[in-house]
Amino acid sequence: MSDVVNLDPPPRRSRRTRDGPTTHEKTFMVIVVAFTIISFAVNCLHHEDIGRMGNSGMDHHPGIIMGRNSRRKKLVSVNRAPDKNKADKASIARINSKAKPEATMLKVSEKAAGDHSLGELKCSAYGGPDDEIAAKEMMYWSDIPSDAEYVSPFKRSNEAKGGSVQYMTFEPDGGGWNNIRMAMETVVVMAHAMGRTLVMPPAQGMYLLRKDRGKQNTDFSFADFFHLETLSNEHEGLDIITTEEFLTKVAMTGQLRNKTTGEMAFPPGNRTKWDGQDLKPYKAYMRDVIHTPLWSPGSCLAAFPASDEAQDVTDLHDMHSVIKGEGSFNFDQYLDKPTPVDSKPIDRMRETIAGRHELCIYDAKMQQEPVLHFMCYHKKRVRLLTHYYSFLFFEDWKQSLWEHRFVRDHLRYLDELHCAAARVVTELRNIAKKDMESNHDGAFDTFHIRRGDFQYKETRIEADELYQRSKAYIPEGSVLYIATDEKKKEFFNVLKDHYKVYFLDDFKHLFKGLNTNYYGMLDQLIASRGRTFVGTFHSTFTGYINRVRGYHAEKDKLEGYELGHIQSYYFVPDNQMESMRQYRPVRRPFFSREFPVSWRDIDKGIDAL
Repeated sequence: MSDVVNLDPPPRRSRRTRDGPTTHEKTFMVIVVAFTIISFAVNCLHHEDIGRMGNSGMDHHPGIIMGRNSRRKKLVSVNRAPDKNKADKASIARINSKAKPEATMLKVSEKAAGDHSLGELKCSAYGGPDDEIAAKEMMYWSDIPSDAEYVSPFKRSNEAKGGSVQYMTFEPDGGGWNNIRMAMETVVVMAHAMGRTLVMPPAQGMYLLRKDRGKQNTDFSFADFFHLETLSNEHEGLDIITTEEFLTKVAMTGQLRNKTTGEMAFPPGNRTKWDGQDLKPYKAYMRDVIHTPLWSPGSCLAAFPASDEAQDVTDLHDMHSVIKGEGSFNFDQYLDKPTPVDSKPIDRMRETIAGRHELCIYDAKMQQEPVLHFMCYHKKRVRLLTHYYSFLFFEDWKQSLWEHRFVRDHLRYLDELHCAAARVVTELRNIAKKDMESNHDGAFDTFHIRRGDFQYKETRIEADELYQRSKAYIPEGSVLYIATDEKKKEFFNVLKDHYKVYFLDDFKHLFKGLNTNYYGMLDQLIASRGRTFVGTFHSTFTGYINRVRGYHAEKDKLEGYELGHIQSYYFVPDNQMESMRQYRPVRRPFFSREFPVSWRDIDKGIDAL
């Protein structure tokens, strides 16, 4: 059974109420205290002994590759450096023998492993619909074998030099799911671009994804939403491991040092498995021992040179200087006039810079860091609340488009969610066909109406105004699917007077047993298939719906696809209502909406890569 279906915790032990512990329990408590004292003493000896070790850099090993079975990666063989002395090795072994950590595979559906391919969608194992119907309805991605073989220039260079494995760790965003997803996409793209092994954070509770805690799983890893095992398996240029694997192989072998004292540092309590734990001590530790770039998407553009040659870094600085000298950013010059995707780097940077005055360049100094840790730390104004394409700039246009395709084709929701959405979409089309004989395609329309704890109060309008602002786009009497967090469905009575309205709740019989914390993702996939979509500006939930619609429009060559147009609108504000019907360059605040650069003409140059 897939991991997205009810994952109930083990039964809790019953509690007994009595006056005090039994004799056996007292004995056990004494043993525990004694063991704690001994462990503390051993730990002190451990830190004293291995503190004499030199900082020899990261351990030379090819990393743990998860579930290799197809398109198997050809790992570069790198010799291990000899042990400096046996005492150091023995000291480390003492700690590791107590921790007894085991490498942990990313938790994914069993159906996601084995012969699973990200280039297809097969729903027969998930209750339908027919594979052909599901693929036609939901598949916006492509299977491009040459893309799977692409390796970033920094990874190629590091392997050619016989360098050590480099890592990237990160902290998930502290907001809602789509903010978390956006930051994760950005980090995954950076990890590939830098040629670093990506360390996925521990499974943890996520904001607004804690429904029915105690009855179903509410501690999530990213592998609970995306096919990360297959992703790592299929791509030559990207390895993904768990936090436990990283801490076991790097931290517990004495390869991390406190940045202030220079002393060797180990995880709090020598813990390597942090799934479901309080992560404050873990985050503090990672920040203390790993280089933490203070890259802020609102103030700087993260730029990746075409190679590790110093001249490429100089070229990026020179481009930026020229653009700054030209004066303020002219947004209007790009309206329905996109810069060609294969333009010179300076022309592409000019459109992407969006008024930012700084470049955050992956330069030689950062390239030498064995581990990078990207924080979500509001006190330092460091948060990756942005779209990867609005923050990351690549000097090589072919690499830039590869990263766009990588996100489209491989960072997608689990098959089980796409299949469940396909069943609902099929049912909606059947309803629409029966309702109107001339509606041969079963076209239906969709809304996303954000009501809950949304901070942008100007978007919180009443139902009659929602109708007035959208009626020009939605034919009277249409079948209308509404994705919403509004619990009082009578709020929508005004809309029911004009449309045949349906909600996710009306189709629960089509996805029985699905963890309710996935309902938002299911809503997104269903809403993305509407003929016309009207959403909520500033909402990253609406944003992702529009990006998926953009992928479909590009694949199906819908009207206006050449300029990235999609049949989507906003209820408010007035100046944004029809903004998705026009090509617009990225602009701050970047999270408020998605931009056509993420889906428009991104298949160009595949053969030239």
